[in-house]
Amino acid sequence: MLVPRTPQHSVHLADPRALRAYTHPTRMKLVGLLRVEGPFTATRAAELTGESVASCSYHLRMLEKYGLVEEAEGGQGREKPWRATARYTDWQDADSEAAEALSMAVVERYFELMAHAIETRQQLPREWREAEQFGDDIVYLTAAELAQLRERLSALLEPYGERFNDASRRPEGAEPVTMLHIAFRNRRGETAP
Repeated sequence: MLVPRTPQHSVHLADPRALRAYTHPTRMKLVGLLRVEGPFTATRAAELTGESVASCSYHLRMLEKYGLVEEAEGGQGREKPWRATARYTDWQDADSEAAEALSMAVVERYFELMAHAIETRQQLPREWREAEQFGDDIVYLTAAELAQLRERLSALLEPYGERFNDASRRPEGAEPVTMLHIAFRNRRGETAP
């Protein structure tokens, strides 16, 4: 019997096989959906992704093998629900070609999500369009300052994080908002147009 539990904060991937397995776009999409809309069955996963039930079932089993998802309570067979094991996936200290490939796959996934947000932006109420932000800044920092800034930004978002798993803490009108945390040494010194 499965014991209900709250997903841990993050799951760490270091094994190159796990990193390569997670690189698959459908698997990334499934984990992301489970984090926000789960638990759900392979049948529901197929509805959400446009993939077949058999494909979703296969990908969910692969994700389970590497600790990214697990069976939730209730149901059997195709109607067995799945849940994400963590809110985040971390592979920061993994130093391999597989880690690099996963990082590139995540960048492509972010691009896909941002492109969809822009394509559907006009469907949003004006207040949401005005609140969104697309832009960049270049600042001159040391590595230590960049690490400190990362910690400060995480601390700013922390009070809102408790709303993720507890819908009762969300104020009326709260919607999921993706905040990308991207900071890198810009060797070319270029800005976006």
